Amino acid sequence: MAQPADRSEHTVSTKTIELVVAFLFMALAVLIMYDNWRIGATWAADGPEAGYFPFRIGAIMFLASAVTFGINLMGRGVDENFVDRSQFKQVLQVLVPTAIFVAAIGLIGIYLAAGLFIGLFMWWLGKYPIYKIAPVAIAIPVILFFMFEVWFLVPLPKGPIEQALGY
Repeated sequence: MAQPADRSEHTVSTKTIELVVAFLFMALAVLIMYDNWRIGATWAADGPEAGYFPFRIGAIMFLASAVTFGINLMGRGVDENFVDRSQFKQVLQVLVPTAIFVAAIGLIGIYLAAGLFIGLFMWWLGKYPIYKIAPVAIAIPVILFFMFEVWFLVPLPKGPIEQALGY
C-alpha cells in the first residue's frame, strides 16, 4: 500500500531537532562555564576576573537552552516535520562539498581548495560553461591571495603549490 505524499517526505520532527540542538547548546554552555570558572569568574579586589563575563554569558546560554529543552520535553514544542527529503537533499548538496572543501584546505592549501570548490560548484550546481568557470575559479583565489598575504600580511594555510613557489 502506497504511503501518502506527506508521510513519505517525513524526515525528523521539529521537536526532535530542538531537543538535540538545545542539548548541544547546554553542553557547550557547561564547557564555557567550566573553563571560565577555571580561569576566574568572580569579582576580585581590582574588578572582574578574566572569566567573569564569559561565565555569565555561558549561564544565560545554559538557562535559555534548558528552557527550550524543557518546553520540548514536556510536549509543548512544535511537532511537525522539520525538513522534507527534497529540502534535505538540497542542504546536503551544499554541506557535503563544503565539508570536503574544509578538509582539503589542510591537504592542498586554502587557495587551490577555494579555486576547485568554486569551479566545481559552478559546474555542478550552476551548470555554467567552462569559459565562465575558469576565470572566476582562478581570479577569486588570486585576489584573496594578494588581499590576505600581500596587503594585510595575514598568512593563510598553504599547500604544496604555494610552498613550491616559496610562499
